[in-house]
Amino acid sequence: MNHLVILPILVPMLGAALSLFVEHRRYGPRVQRGVAWASLALLALAESQLLARTLQGEVLVYLLGDWPARLGIALVADRLAGWMLGTTLLLAAACLLHACTGWDRRAPHFHALFQFQLVGFNGAFLTGDIFNLFVFFEVLLIASYGLLLSGGRGLRVRIGLHYVVFNVSASTVFLIALGMLYATLGSLNMAEIGQRIATLPPTHLKLAKTALGLLMVVFCAKAALLPLYLWLPESYARAPAAVAALFVIMTKVGLYALLRIGTQWFGNEAGALAGYGADWLLWAGLATLLLGALGALAATRLRVQVAYLVVVSAATLFIAFALGNAGTIAAGLYYLPHSTFTAAALFLVADLIRRRRFRAGEREGHELAAALPGKTVPGLLFLLGAVAMAGLPPLAGFLAKATLLAAVPDAHVGVVWAAVLGGGLLVIIALVRSGIRLFWHVPGDDAPPVPDPDVPARPFETAATTLLLACTVAMSLFAAPLMRQADATAAQLLSPQHYLLDVRGTVPQSRSP
Repeated sequence: MNHLVILPILVPMLGAALSLFVEHRRYGPRVQRGVAWASLALLALAESQLLARTLQGEVLVYLLGDWPARLGIALVADRLAGWMLGTTLLLAAACLLHACTGWDRRAPHFHALFQFQLVGFNGAFLTGDIFNLFVFFEVLLIASYGLLLSGGRGLRVRIGLHYVVFNVSASTVFLIALGMLYATLGSLNMAEIGQRIATLPPTHLKLAKTALGLLMVVFCAKAALLPLYLWLPESYARAPAAVAALFVIMTKVGLYALLRIGTQWFGNEAGALAGYGADWLLWAGLATLLLGALGALAATRLRVQVAYLVVVSAATLFIAFALGNAGTIAAGLYYLPHSTFTAAALFLVADLIRRRRFRAGEREGHELAAALPGKTVPGLLFLLGAVAMAGLPPLAGFLAKATLLAAVPDAHVGVVWAAVLGGGLLVIIALVRSGIRLFWHVPGDDAPPVPDPDVPARPFETAATTLLLACTVAMSLFAAPLMRQADATAAQLLSPQHYLLDVRGTVPQSRSP
């Protein structure tokens, strides 16, 4: 076994413990930030080694407790897990940089909760056991509750409680589905479940469909699919900027889970369950795309608009993954980090604008005048983020959508093209309108704006935003090698028998010859 697989979970877990230890006043914020950055640096080192192997096509398996995978807990790193780990790491670095400009002082236990959030993300991407996917979901959700509610009051606390209740309810359904799944198939190892679904007797089919349907509903709720996305816009809009940016990857965890079980459990060899739920996910994704675009068009605050754009990006990924062929999955995998970085950057841009706004109005940033000092930098960042999110050339969003539309099967060409292009047009209109109101609208003479001297510019906030947009630009410049990796990842996902053989072929060290 290779102990490298457990390091993306172990490193932030130890970082969280050490962060709690140095939270006392005598250490000061510099020590806490030093611990956080040291932990992130070690995590980057471990993940770079892991990525170097998974991107070569290796499937690394780690058996916790030295039990066989069909009996114990297995961690599995393949191309898809490495892709998601790399995306999360880059996003986390930018969010931590933004938070360390001062917001972390106002949030109790921020650095510990941030590290625990990374434990949940990385564990969800690496686990080969569906029950421990539930465990890591709970770890990241509990950390997100603390991050969302830290330092909050009034409306944010009320919306945060709605967020907590919704996710606790979804987790309860998750646990019920797992009990039904184990009762039907006798295993919770994901590779083993894929094998047993293929040989499921007809008498167990209805119970298995019920359990799997509940499981898919939970993942759709986490990924904000219609009608289960209503919790997201206000929750993300009210969260602190660095937290909202980090939360962008949470919807991708649900999408990752759907992609993982869809390819492992519902492939062509799954018998009566082949393609289970794909048509429903496709049509729900199309509807979510259009409603999310309309929500962005109707939004009166920039952060709410960006939250609806997160819904739009998730819906695009639902469409790509539900279509289920190698071309659409590869396009979706390429689009996933692009949409994550861009939406997170727009949340940080919204915070930059808020910090530079005038006190003439209470709404978020719609009274930005032409005479505002320092307007050029946030304006350019907003322009780049808007072009990237709208999917305009030459950035990665355009390349991903063009690849997706080219790979759509003939049976769905009309409806998918209409939804993707129509939704994209609505997003362009929404972002253009926001840009005009933010940077070209001059307030009337009856309410002259007064600059806010108490909110100074912080260069590291701009640097964090620039880092995320630089990742998007880099994805455009290196589109060819990244698309090759996305194609290879899709091919590996659509050949789950190799994944199963690698998991089954890993034996405990104590029993190996």
